[in-house]
Order: sequence, then C-alpha cells, then structure tokens
Amino acid sequence: MSYFDNLRVFVRVVELGNLSAAGRDQRASPAVASNRIKELERYLGVRLFNRTTRKLTPTEHGRVFYEGAVKIIEAINEAEAAIADLSQKPKGAIRITAPLGIGRRLIASGVPEFHDKYPDIEVRLRLSDHNIDIMSEGVDVAFKLGILEDSNLRMRGIMNCERVICASPDYLAKRGIPASPDELITGHHDCLLLRYPGSKEYYWTLQTPEGPRKLEVSGPYDSDDGDVLTRWALDGRGIINKPLFEVKNHINDGTLQPILENTPPVSIQLAAIYPHKRFQDPKVRLMIDFMTERCQRLISAMLE
Repeated sequence: MSYFDNLRVFVRVVELGNLSAAGRDQRASPAVASNRIKELERYLGVRLFNRTTRKLTPTEHGRVFYEGAVKIIEAINEAEAAIADLSQKPKGAIRITAPLGIGRRLIASGVPEFHDKYPDIEVRLRLSDHNIDIMSEGVDVAFKLGILEDSNLRMRGIMNCERVICASPDYLAKRGIPASPDELITGHHDCLLLRYPGSKEYYWTLQTPEGPRKLEVSGPYDSDDGDVLTRWALDGRGIINKPLFEVKNHINDGTLQPILENTPPVSIQLAAIYPHKRFQDPKVRLMIDFMTERCQRLISAMLE
C-alpha cells in the first residue's frame, strides 16, 4: 500500500472520527481503510487511535502525527498544483458541494461538461441543504446561497439573486393575501421553513421603508430540503421565501403567486467559497471559473 495513501486515510479518520466515513471519502472500503491505519501503526510502532464501538479518537501519538501528516499532504498538494499550473494539465480529484436546489439545477448537470473539458480532473460532488464544515470535511469549493461567516474561508461572488415570497392561489384564496409583513404573523400564516442544525431560516428578512426587518415567522412543519418546501407550497400548504430563479417557472404558469411585492425579501448572494490556500490549485480556479459562467448564464435564462 502507498504510504501517502495511508496518510490521507489517517488524516480523514481523525477529522471524521469514523473509519467508514473516511473510507467513503477516500473511495475505499472500511476494511481497506482499517488496513491502512493498521499498517501505519505497525510502521510507527505506536497506537494512533483509541477505539470504541462508535468513534475513533486519536491517542497522544495520533494527535502529534496528525499535525505532521496534514503538513505533508498540504505540501504535496501544493507541489502537484504548481506542476499542473506550469504544465497546463491539471489533474487529480476536486471535492465540491452545493445546496440541493442549486446543485440539481445548476451544478450537477455541469459536472460531466467540466470533465469533458478537463478529463484528468475527477469531480466528487456532494449535495446537501445542511451546513457543511468545509475545512473539516476536506471540501475544495462550496457553492452556496448566503453570506460568508468563517474568516478562514474566502468567497468569490457569482451573482446577486432576488428572492420572492409566494404561495399557491388555492392557499391565498383560503387564508387571504397578507397586505403587510406583520400579517404573516398576526394572520397566523403557514410559513414553510428550511430547518437543520445551524440553519438561519427561522426568520425572514424583508426590505421595508424603514430598512431591513427580521420577522420570526412560523408554520406547522418544515424540512431540510428546499425543494420539499416548494412542493408543499404548490400543494397549497403554505408560503415560501425562495430565490426567484428557483420558482420563476411556477410563477409564470400561475401555480405560485408572488405576495408582499412592495416589501420583498432581502436578496441573497450566490457564491463560491473555498479555503484560502486551495485557490492556488488550478483545479479550484478552473472549477470556479467554469461554474461562475454557467450559473450566470443559466440563472439569466431562468429569469426570462
């Protein structure tokens, strides 16, 4: 087995705390990942992990070795990136992530096209509406709707996206059309919320004559999948606050109706977020450039 591959698996086991998760991350079976750790321990002559039925935690030797292993992997990655930059032949794997909605509409369908253009780059895509820890999960680029909150990360803006509050005509006929932001609350309207650990969607921020205003709206149910919220709204189950490009087709065909158009939601930024050092890697620059052009083009078409 490659010693460097053993290091990669070891680092991911420390970061993920689980052999199976580290194996999936490195495209290896749990058995192969376990053998890589055992080989390292035999070579070093020390135990690297305390093992329980649920989690692996590094020993003191493991913590010390982890710090050095991370530096070795970063140095090799940077050296490979520099060679790829000089030769104009980027290669290797790149890990990208995106929310389910924009991932399905904009990112996933572009991955084969990107690979056709750069056949030596292997793309590993993960779609999730949950908050993903970019640093601990080894993500190279995260395409995200929102603001940058981690000062250890960098952001490249792709597009400022208008948002809209809307509901189905059936829902509005039964429950009435809110005439002001306050009526979302006083009228006990069913606001459909995106919720998951770390979610900020328990309030909506609307633009009012007095400036941005946060409303702590509520509803009878929520989901960690934004597309589920849209489906519920189409079924007449409540009101949603969504990027306009995600629901423009439903507005055009009349299945969703915009409301509170004089006090719309604050717009949201679509951006590429990445660890600072990763932008030195030509794979990362190429992916961001490619998806930036693609997202701008597709979103503009969706809004026509």
